[in-house]
Amino acid sequence: MSVIEVKNLCKTFRVKKKEKGLKGSFKSLWQPNYKKVEAVQNISFEVEKGEMIAFIGPNGAGKSTTIKMLTGILYPDSGSVSILGLDPKKDRKKLAYEIGTVFGQKEQLWTHLTPYDNFKFFGAIYDIPEKAVEKKIEELGTLFELEQFINTPVRNLSLGERIRCEIVASLIHNPKILFLDEPTIGLDPVVKENIRALIKRMNKEYKTTVFLTSHDVGDIEKLCKRVVIVNHGKLVLDDSMENLKYHYLNKKIVEAKMKEKVNLEGEDGISILKDKGYNLKIEVDTKKKTVADALKLLNPDNIVDINISNMPLEDIISTIYQGEDK
Repeated sequence: MSVIEVKNLCKTFRVKKKEKGLKGSFKSLWQPNYKKVEAVQNISFEVEKGEMIAFIGPNGAGKSTTIKMLTGILYPDSGSVSILGLDPKKDRKKLAYEIGTVFGQKEQLWTHLTPYDNFKFFGAIYDIPEKAVEKKIEELGTLFELEQFINTPVRNLSLGERIRCEIVASLIHNPKILFLDEPTIGLDPVVKENIRALIKRMNKEYKTTVFLTSHDVGDIEKLCKRVVIVNHGKLVLDDSMENLKYHYLNKKIVEAKMKEKVNLEGEDGISILKDKGYNLKIEVDTKKKTVADALKLLNPDNIVDINISNMPLEDIISTIYQGEDK
């Protein structure tokens, strides 16, 4: 069952074009020159109930514009959007009761209040009965491990603690879809892992559909099974995480510590990334040569230690962007 349906979505902005220098600034005041920027161009996709999807792209790709149209903040020039059977343009108030949003760089909590008081406040906004709010606070407080600081003013919380509270605040009204925009930005690696684990538990226990945008490859790789990539306002790729990593670039990274030096220069299907004598790092193109063949060239008896890994997702996505730009 699709909870998000986007068909041929388009959005164009009229942007003032400024000429250089002081003279150009004055001229733009009296004789403004405008240009059209096609922020979103004919994008279509669907999201199933309970799915965790990564919607990614470089800065200026059209991600934020698309999300604003999905949530009713902006109206599309053409095309259609259906969120849980509602049209965000016509049913924005109804939709607000069905979705939640968390923006890593924007606070929705009142910093002088405690998390508990904030949650009660949001419960009142959504007309939730007091007993139901208390029960929800208890459930989410346990799930997101807020017990130690739920009665501490938000301004005194660490960034990681605040993000956990931001997510809980967005879940008080039982939204069916949660939009997460850079939820782990600025967090240290340990806290990031904790936040990701909590988001996964939330998705599993409440079946909440998660629509994630992030520049953090770890968020994408560890939370989502599907990736939608946009660039220059166009949909570039819509595929599963596994297909993205395995089929789009069939490359493996092999790092080996050797007893004796090995020369692989000019070997078809192998690119040398680092060669420090007895320590070798190579990239194996499995379309041309299997990993087993690469290991034979290294000679198993000559290997002291070895690590074989997939090509980093960040490199894959970067390659996709570059291919689209050409």
